[in-house]
Parts: sequence; structure tokens; C-alpha cells
Amino acid sequence: MSSGTSLAFDFGTKSIGVAIGQRITGTARPLHALKARDGTPDWNAVERLLKEWQPDDIIVGLPLNMDGSEQPLTGRARKFANRLHGRFGVSVTLHDERLTTVEARAGLFEQGGFRALDKGSVDSASAVVILESWFEQHP
Repeated sequence: MSSGTSLAFDFGTKSIGVAIGQRITGTARPLHALKARDGTPDWNAVERLLKEWQPDDIIVGLPLNMDGSEQPLTGRARKFANRLHGRFGVSVTLHDERLTTVEARAGLFEQGGFRALDKGSVDSASAVVILESWFEQHP
């Protein structure tokens, strides 16, 4: 039986934002961002997340330029998604993440000013925006 739980990642080369959400409510919340070395996370930490939350859906934000064209980070995000699938045998969906960082920063600033804008918080807040946007498009 499906839990309705979804996990989202906002890929970055130094930090990978993570969010958990429920399809039934269409809402998500941030989890701790994963530190990354040149885009490679601690795969054991990823495995712990997958075991703890047992998500039905895994969403990875796909960074695109405003005109929809790919940028250098786009291929790296695809590679991250492919590695998630390859290592853990999970289905991964890529989702357009244009403007998620802008929206996440604005929300965090509204809540706590400049102090709320540390890198990990912004990345995980971006993952929340990615996941909630995905919920809106896939009710």
C-alpha cells in the first residue's frame, strides 16, 4: 500500500537540499541539507533517508535556464538522479526547478531576515518548493 510520501532533492555541487512531503495534503517540509563534494553526497546518508521515509516518489529538481534551455548544472542533476536510481533501484522523476531558489530565499528572509539565509536552509527550502510544485502538477 502506498504511503503517499515523497522525497525531493535540490541538487547542488556543495549542498543538496532535501524535503519530505505528503501527496494527500500537497505540502512539504525541509529536512537537513546533505553536504556534497563536487556534487557527490554521502550516499550512506541518502540511504538512511530512503530507509527512514520509504518514499513512494523521489523528485530531483532539474535546473534550466529561463528560456527552458539546459545549463551546465542540468547534466549534473540528471547524473545525480541516475545515480539515485542505479544505487537504490528507485524510480526518480526530474522536475523543472526554475525560480525555486528565488522563492525559497524570499520565504526564508520573510521568516527570519538575513540570518535565515544559510546555504543549507535555502537548498532545503528550494526542495520544498520543488516538491510542492510537483504536487500541484501531479495531484
